[in-house]
Amino acid sequence: MATSQISAPAIAPLAPEKPQAAQPQATMRDFSMVIALILIWGFFWWRTPTFVSSRNLSNLAVELSITAILSLGMLLVILTGHIDLSIGSGVGLFGGVAAVLLFEQNWSAPAAMLVALIIAVAVWLGMGALIVTQRIPAFIITLAGLLVFKGLHWKVIHNATIPISKGSESNLYSLLTTWYLPPLFGWILGGAIFLLLVVGKLNSRQRRAKFGLSLESGDLVFTQLLIQGQLLLLFVLVCNQYQGIPLSAIILGVAAFLVWILSQHTRFGRYLYAIGGNEEAAHISGIPVNKVVIGAFGIMGLIVALGGFLQTAYAGASTTTTGQLLELDAIAACVIGGTSLKGGRGTVSGVLFGSLIMASLLNGMTLMAVAPEEKFIARGLVLALAVWMDVRLSKKS
Repeated sequence: MATSQISAPAIAPLAPEKPQAAQPQATMRDFSMVIALILIWGFFWWRTPTFVSSRNLSNLAVELSITAILSLGMLLVILTGHIDLSIGSGVGLFGGVAAVLLFEQNWSAPAAMLVALIIAVAVWLGMGALIVTQRIPAFIITLAGLLVFKGLHWKVIHNATIPISKGSESNLYSLLTTWYLPPLFGWILGGAIFLLLVVGKLNSRQRRAKFGLSLESGDLVFTQLLIQGQLLLLFVLVCNQYQGIPLSAIILGVAAFLVWILSQHTRFGRYLYAIGGNEEAAHISGIPVNKVVIGAFGIMGLIVALGGFLQTAYAGASTTTTGQLLELDAIAACVIGGTSLKGGRGTVSGVLFGSLIMASLLNGMTLMAVAPEEKFIARGLVLALAVWMDVRLSKKS
């Protein structure tokens, strides 16, 4: 009799909560990001109508790819509660290493890029190991890396401009940002991606239903897929009006998908969130914290090399300014997209949206011929605003 009196009130309050949990609500951040993007695009469209031309939007897709790929790597590092200030200099260094091997040493593009990539991964694994084994703050190690990589970059390219192709000769390196998917294949790719989105959403609902978890309403799912399909259709249509979908955008799509799988559907990804949420609790629960953090930095090294290839290819050469301030753009994109600088919170979709805001700002200011010093001011203000927003929303949550 006593047992029933104790268990009844414990079970009763849980029953009415299930229907309420089935209705996810959009956050203030979601609305603010959408409104900010609309205002940014509207302003640049008003000041420079060419902003919405198919050619410029195609260029924006390339610029977005560079920023977003680096931001995805930054997401993995920030999730663990760390940060990386060296990626901008790393982009310049390893893009320059591949350019020198290709142009001056006459290596093939794949071999030059592979060597640079392997070195980058090894360097970032080393930085990660220093951070976790010597208990040195990531801020200090990566700040030192920023300075070292910048100096090495200038030494590697001899303070000169190193092109990535000779004359009219094209190679894999230069094609990273100059090759476009033919229009017909663009439509096929767009249709395949939308089909995967539909199948993925249905499978997710089936898994949640199997375990008795709350489900989104059918109307909400339909609306989400409709919006995603329209955005995908618009993207393919705009790109095909110029030359087609850029190869760099395809690379971004693959990278985003892999990072999403890694962070949301693997044990490693769950460990990232657990470490950022409470590192001490993660230690106690048996999570190999040191290995996970080192792994996150190793992936960051791979992404830095890839970003370096894209940035150098987009510029057509490696110069002393290649990669400048990209680490700040990546951090700002993460924070704008909802990633907490304290770790433990962040999504791939949010990072992509934050990257789109940052790339749109830089692209629009370039079209308006904004002075370099004013660009620095704008980027600094955006970064400060993003961090302020993160602090404010963290207090409310």
